[in-house]
Amino acid sequence: MTLPFDTSETFHATRASADMPVHQAEALTGGGREAKIVLGDQVYTLRITRAGKLILTK
Repeated sequence: MTLPFDTSETFHATRASADMPVHQAEALTGGGREAKIVLGDQVYTLRITRAGKLILTK
């Protein structure tokens, strides 16, 4: 699978297309395994699993 954007370690955010932002999960988590994401008045937790999958929970 070829991705339409740079996935190097120095990559933080770019646009895969003109209207869709792309973010590295590791950048969102600050190099850790979890990050809080706020949408309106709701707080979600983004977690990177040991298997390298993403889980988003409320």
